[in-house]
Amino acid sequence: MTASGTAAPKRVTRRRAQTRQRLLDAALEVFAEEGFGRSTVDQVCERAGYTRGAFYSNFTSLDELFLAMWEQRSAAMLDDLRGALDRLGTLESVSADEALRAVLDAVPIDDAWYRVTAEFTAHALRNPSLRRVMAAREEAIHDTLLPLVEAALARAGRRVTDRTGLGHALVAVHDGTAVQCLMEPDNEDVWRRREELYRHVVNAYSTACSTPEDQQQ
Repeated sequence: MTASGTAAPKRVTRRRAQTRQRLLDAALEVFAEEGFGRSTVDQVCERAGYTRGAFYSNFTSLDELFLAMWEQRSAAMLDDLRGALDRLGTLESVSADEALRAVLDAVPIDDAWYRVTAEFTAHALRNPSLRRVMAAREEAIHDTLLPLVEAALARAGRRVTDRTGLGHALVAVHDGTAVQCLMEPDNEDVWRRREELYRHVVNAYSTACSTPEDQQQ
């Protein structure tokens, strides 16, 4: 016990980390194939090659496992976005379209992940406590993501005028166009319209900077 009366966090060994990751990887496959609502702990354990004991030493439920998976993938997406923006920073000049494409490339559309998140979102909507957890985590991701988007637009000479509105609009466009792109992955018009919608959103919630001082505001 610590001085505050709470248990000290467990040290994560390499073996424990590997077990946890194999469970996460197996769960994504099971959820995508079977559907979150029809998946079981036993199915995840069988796919990962572990016992139920291994599962419950890492997660208390499939809900907790999914949230850990979501947090991991969100962190990876943010790292990819930072990397894309770092590459933009090495360019002498950047256009708004180049900044937009850098952001879009860092937020790919993944078939399996979309199916899993869509089903889990429906599950969370039926559970108020879980819905609040998801909303809080989504907000935390937005708080991290939006400064990166603002930095990309600033490099392209645009200043965001409504951060909250931009964040909500970007999520709405991503979620709405993801379905269309997954349904018709080879339809170039669908992907082109997706990029155009993003461009309209960016233009609606930002303004061109006329001076260097504008870009710093």
